[in-house]
Amino acid sequence: MATPSRLSGKWKLLIIYQLSKNGTVRYNELQRMLGKITYKTLSSTLKEMQNDGLSHRKEYPQIPPKVEYNLTEKGKTL
Repeated sequence: MATPSRLSGKWKLLIIYQLSKNGTVRYNELQRMLGKITYKTLSSTLKEMQNDGLSHRKEYPQIPPKVEYNLTEKGKTL
């Protein structure tokens, strides 16, 4: 189970909400959905969520780069 410390921060709950509502989402789509989040903040928050096992990142080897995010089973239980 996720502890409150894993969900701390202004953006994590909003990201979890958007990913649970929309399923698999590309980085720029997620940034547009969240509004006034900076590139750096979104990147670091997504990395934290990956490290906590809440989200999954899939990178496609193409140009331009394509990266998709979705919730893991652990993230869906929240």
